[in-house]
Amino acid sequence: MIHTMRWFGPQDPVSLMDIRQAGCTGVVSALHQVAVGEVWSVEAIEARKALIEKDNDTYSKLEWLVVESLPVHEDIKKGLPSREKYLENYQISLRNLAKCGIQTVCYNFMPVLDWSRTKLDYILPDGARALRFVWEDFAVFDLCILQRPNAEEDYTEQVRQSARSKFERMTDAEKEALKNTVLLGLPGSEEAFELATFQSLLDDYQAIGDRELRENLYYFVQQVAPVAQQLGINLCIHPDDPPFPLLGLPRVVSTEQDLAALMSSCDVRANGVTFCTGSLGVRPDNDLPQMIRRFADRIHFIHLRTTKRELTDAEGKPMIFHEAAHLEGDVDMVEVIREILAEERKRAKNNQKDAQLPMRPDHGHQILDDLTKKTYPGYSAIGRLKGLAELRGVEVALQAAHSTRGTTGKRS
Repeated sequence: MIHTMRWFGPQDPVSLMDIRQAGCTGVVSALHQVAVGEVWSVEAIEARKALIEKDNDTYSKLEWLVVESLPVHEDIKKGLPSREKYLENYQISLRNLAKCGIQTVCYNFMPVLDWSRTKLDYILPDGARALRFVWEDFAVFDLCILQRPNAEEDYTEQVRQSARSKFERMTDAEKEALKNTVLLGLPGSEEAFELATFQSLLDDYQAIGDRELRENLYYFVQQVAPVAQQLGINLCIHPDDPPFPLLGLPRVVSTEQDLAALMSSCDVRANGVTFCTGSLGVRPDNDLPQMIRRFADRIHFIHLRTTKRELTDAEGKPMIFHEAAHLEGDVDMVEVIREILAEERKRAKNNQKDAQLPMRPDHGHQILDDLTKKTYPGYSAIGRLKGLAELRGVEVALQAAHSTRGTTGKRS
């Protein structure tokens, strides 16, 4: 795999030199300063590329390999007539990225919010801090802080009662912290939505259910993926995080069946997947090694992380989960990496130019000196460095085992 890390730009507390010293050769970045829906100009892309690669003559080389994300405008997700303008802008941005030599573009199709958590500094037994999601706390926000109309329908009576009881016991500071955590904007932003504005954004989706959102997603890829294919760009969707509906909003990229339907809606290789083991691994019904085998040729980018389910309901829906250490939690990371390496070997045998897949360790814990620093949630340097080191160890061990046993025909 090509080892990369996400870098949010010049304002990121984690420096490019930190990423270089972690052993990465690739950088995952985006132009967060450009408003969603606006065109990414060649000049702006080249400026970011030059910034990432400016020390390459002195130190080991870094390359801007992956865009994460080129965001999809809400009008496209809602299927409004104005989406045609934003689709045209998206196509232009893809053309400009291709001119600058970038060939992998990640995006997501989650309505309103990107990833969602209820706590950003959950303290683990070893003192490290992690991201955590608690369904009861989310219900506190939804029922008692946001007071979303008809929110009661999304929760059992037991959860409604426990949420309201918990809200009465919370201090004003705790309520404010929960509100700001849930309303946190997109990665790369430290600003949360305003409560009143947020409700109006939800209101815009009142007539958009599961079927409508799927249709809008398929329309998007049908307009954009063939363009990406012509440009030599691999377009890859990030799964929903967490992979189930929230706030009355549908989520349609959460399961193997969701991905299969999306791939068949536009059957070109550029219509691909960002395989995030953390997002997909939250659901116990997702068999990650099987999913890699099924969608192997459509996987263009990999996020390796794992979560630990602390509590599930009678149907198996995760009620509480947290970001676990990269080799712990509910994801069988060894088997996941084994399948990724098998796909890479297959591509190399076929002389594919994308035989090596870009991978980044995702959502590292806050540990050591990073406990005293302010970084983007999940994106501290040392926690991701630890995760990458562990993942690299698994990769090297599996490669060595394959080399040793490869001539015998045995699976390694």
